[in-house]
Amino acid sequence: MLSFSYRFADEILNSKYSIKKEFEKILTSTGDDITDLSRPRYNQLLKEKLTKCGWEDQPSVFSEPNDPSAKFDFLKERVGVEVEFGHSSFLGIDLLKFQVASYSGYNKIDAGIYVVTTKNFQKMMKEEYYQNWEGSLTYEKVVRYLPHFKSAIQVPILVMGIDR
Repeated sequence: MLSFSYRFADEILNSKYSIKKEFEKILTSTGDDITDLSRPRYNQLLKEKLTKCGWEDQPSVFSEPNDPSAKFDFLKERVGVEVEFGHSSFLGIDLLKFQVASYSGYNKIDAGIYVVTTKNFQKMMKEEYYQNWEGSLTYEKVVRYLPHFKSAIQVPILVMGIDR
């Protein structure tokens, strides 16, 4: 597992150490045969394990009754989580969700966790297990792009790269 702490996210999440460790443990223990670990299957496993531990599934980013349908993947104790195994075009949308939930009067999160896979993981899944992870957003791309958004994205975000 690789990680990149943007705007001191690691330090902030250390103040919620049990939440951080719980999330890391769930993220790294799929409990399934890796040969069958497709993107949808990995998402389903995370959903099952996180909700069992009290993480809210698909909470709204906004609070008003007529709000848009923007949702986080998971939320617990003011930590928002986005798991992005999709196309890199979702990067801006995902980062904006973190920002809005933190600063725009909604005040729902103190920090975000952004989960993606590494290039190495995607290559391994394709070559060794014939699972198509190509085209997914990569850890390397998020780490390269995120600092360029520093004037717009001010919420602390811990980027976690799955790299077996």
